[in-house]
This record gives sequence, C-alpha cells and structure tokens, in this order.
Amino acid sequence: MSDKSKKQKAFSPLYHPIRYIIRKMMANGFNTYTEVLMTDNYDENAFEIIMATLKTGVQIAIENELRAAGGAAIDRPLGSSRKFPSLDDLMFSIGQLYVMPQEIETPVDTRVIIGKKSKHPFTIDIPILIAPMAYGTALSKGVKIAFAKAAAQLGTATTSGEGPMLEEEFKESKHYILQYNRGDWAKDEETLRKADAIEIQFGQGAIGGVGSRTKAENIDAEMRKYFKIPTGKDIVAHSRQPEVQHPRDVVKLVKKLKDITGDKPIGAKIGAGKYLEADLDILCSAGIDFICVDSAEAGTKGSVPILQDDFGVPAPFAISRAAEWLNKNNFKDHVTLLASGKIRAPGDMLKACALGAEACYIGNAALFTVSHTQALKTLPFEPVTQLVWYDGEFEDEFNIEDGAASLANYLKSCKQELDKGILALGKTSLKEVNKSDLCSLSELISKGCGVPMCYEPYAYEDKFKGVQEVHEEQEKQEKKSRRRIIIGKHKENDDAEQTKEKE
Repeated sequence: MSDKSKKQKAFSPLYHPIRYIIRKMMANGFNTYTEVLMTDNYDENAFEIIMATLKTGVQIAIENELRAAGGAAIDRPLGSSRKFPSLDDLMFSIGQLYVMPQEIETPVDTRVIIGKKSKHPFTIDIPILIAPMAYGTALSKGVKIAFAKAAAQLGTATTSGEGPMLEEEFKESKHYILQYNRGDWAKDEETLRKADAIEIQFGQGAIGGVGSRTKAENIDAEMRKYFKIPTGKDIVAHSRQPEVQHPRDVVKLVKKLKDITGDKPIGAKIGAGKYLEADLDILCSAGIDFICVDSAEAGTKGSVPILQDDFGVPAPFAISRAAEWLNKNNFKDHVTLLASGKIRAPGDMLKACALGAEACYIGNAALFTVSHTQALKTLPFEPVTQLVWYDGEFEDEFNIEDGAASLANYLKSCKQELDKGILALGKTSLKEVNKSDLCSLSELISKGCGVPMCYEPYAYEDKFKGVQEVHEEQEKQEKKSRRRIIIGKHKENDDAEQTKEKE
C-alpha cells in the first residue's frame, strides 16, 4: 500500500469515524472563524484587540487590566523590563600586539577591600556580593542561608537586606553586611556589633525612597519572632531613615554606628537620581566607608511599575558619574564604590568595574541560580519565585544544600570568566581595569560615560611611534646600503671600462 493510500485510510470516515468527525469540526470552525477575521470591518473584528495590544504593548496592556480589576496600585516583582541605555552598549578592547595579552596561567587578583580607612576593613576575594534581600518580607529562611553558604565558599559577603539578622544565616557567612533599615528592628547594639559592616539603607533604584508596610494580618508567628514585632503591629519601613530628617543628620548617624561597632565599615545604599553628586557629597562628608549606587534597572520583591520604569538613572551613567565624582573630590582611595542594578553576567561585572565601581551586587542572578534545577518543582504552573519567597507555595521544598551548591558554582564560573577577561586586556589585576579598556556601540553611552566610539580610529602613543621611527631608520640605512652597493658596482664597471681602453 502506498503512503498516500495509508494516509487516506487513516483519516477515512469508514475506518476512523470519531477522528474524521473531530477533524471535520475543527476544520469547519477554523475556516468559519478565519473567514470572519478576513471579511469583518475593523470595528467589528476580533483582531482589533490584537492590534490594540500591539500598539499599547503586551506588558502594559496586561498591567492596565490588573489595575482595572483591583482598583489599587499593582505590585510588580523583580524590576523593570524597559530597555534602558545599558552596559550592553559597551565593548572591551583586545590585547594583541600594541598591548599584549597575559599568558593563560598568569594569576589574576580580583580582591576588593571594603572599608579601606576604617579600623576593621575586610577583603572579599571576588568583586561580587549578594545583594540585600530581606527575610520575611521577601525571601524564605532557607534561601537566605543558602546565600550565606555560597558567598562564604567564594570568600565574599552576603547582606541582610531590609529585614532582621537571622542567626542561622549569620553563622554560615564569612563576611556579613547588616543593612540598617528604615524601620525599627535589628538596630540593637548587640546585633550591630556582630556584623562585619553596616549599610545604611536610604533607598533603592526600584522604589526610590518610598516606604512600605506589611499589614499585621499578613505577619505570622515566625516573622514576628525574628522581627521582634508585637502582635497586631504592622512592619513599617519609612520613606526616610527615622534618624535622618535633614542631610546634616547623616554625620550623627555615621558617627553613632562607628562608635557602636568600634569603627567597622559603615556604608550607604542609595538609588541613583539627578542629584547623585550632591547625595555623594553628603555621604562622603559624613565619613562613609562604602557606597552602593543602585541604578534604574534594579529589582525588588515588589514595587509599583511607575517607580521601576520612570525613575532613576541607568547603570552606565550612574556608575560613571559616581566614580568620576569620587575621583575628582579625592574620595576614591577612601570610599569603596559598589554598583547594583541589572548586573547579570561576568561581562556586566567587568564593565561596571571598568567604569569605576570596585565590586557589584547581584540580586536576580543570585535568586535564579540558587533555584537552578529546583525551579522544576514549580514549573510550568507556578513561577520560580514561588520557591524562594517567604510565603511561596513551594517554599518548604527548597533544598538549602542544593541551592548553595548551584549559586557557588555560578560564582566560581563568574570568577573564572572575569580572570580570562582581565588577562585578555593584558592585565593581571581587577584594579588595573578602567575606562581606557572600553569603547562604545552607542553615541549616547559614549558621550555620557566618556568612552570612545568603536568606530573611532585609535591615536596610538609615543611608544608605538618610537617603533615606527626605528623601522624608518632601518629603512634609511638599508637604502644607503643599497646605494653604496649600486655606486660600488658602477665604479667597478667604470674602472673595468677604463682598463680596457688603456689596453
């Protein structure tokens, strides 16, 4: 029997009546509906909604429906999906001849000092820190412990976030940064003294300086125990630091924290905005030791879309401006600059450091790599975040050891890629990487960050001109030698002719 005959038999009403009826119904329905789409005027055509959605944008269209359904500001997780001018528009140079790459086995130094001028600085082995993400109001205890374990394996720091210090998390960490929150928990002197550093939280790139409230009815007994909040009371993070109601109050707060901790590194986290340089001036004048500049691309557990999409300064400009100000005002050797916001991969990390940051915070990258294959427990019916959120449906199924191992592998991989990138630049230390190693694919980024365009010819320096001069001198000497040889030959010929004539 031919293939054609087999196919006809397979869908024959005689041999397979049910299959035939179903196919016939589907074909008739499809043809009828398609004909309507192809003949109805637009104002009666169901395709109109697709056109309207394409014009509005799928995400905005869905979010507008959520606004219409709830009648309240919506909470979007993980930050903006808007395409800001980004680190993707930067490219690195390649060491070849003028600048030569380093040999493959050359050791690379990626260590970074946090709190250079404090009495108790500490050194992280890689320029990657786990971003502040709070227990309870964001993450589960298991995820926080996994963060600490992975960070400790790579010799870097984890951060409490705007939540309490978990004793289990603290014990697993090598370097622990306690975020001095805008609420009233985890601020007793005993807790402050335990941490390796304190980071005063003034704001974030994804929420600006807007406060938040977790209603009492949404706080269970375990959260209350760790936050030390009495029954019936909300958890409130104020818009301002309660102790900083005027810029001059920053000096008092920094001094207070240094006195309590015995001059451990005291840092600050701010969202990058138009007034970035003025904010840096206030912080540095107050004696701050490190500053995290959180760009417009940063994420959070949840905030309203307008704050994520329409506020702040994108990472390339935020990092470059902050680094330039610190250098210009002689704070570069005193204050450690940390970058945060859409730092996803080793290339982003190295570009941020080339623009002037000394290390980077990772948030979303840490969340998704700590989940790794455990995400299969939630997919395809629930998002991966249901595994890591405190109140996530699959929170109890998160395995701490597996999570720590996968995040540690991610950090190891990043370290190895950073090493190769630095060697490819012809350098051996992260500290040597700077703007001179970059060129730009975007004229906006080029102008805003002071980086040449990739299409601009490179005006090489004297050392290369010296090589050219040597070559030119060699060519001159060779020409002189050739002239002498030619003159010599002519003279020999002339002498030979004169000898013949005499004879």
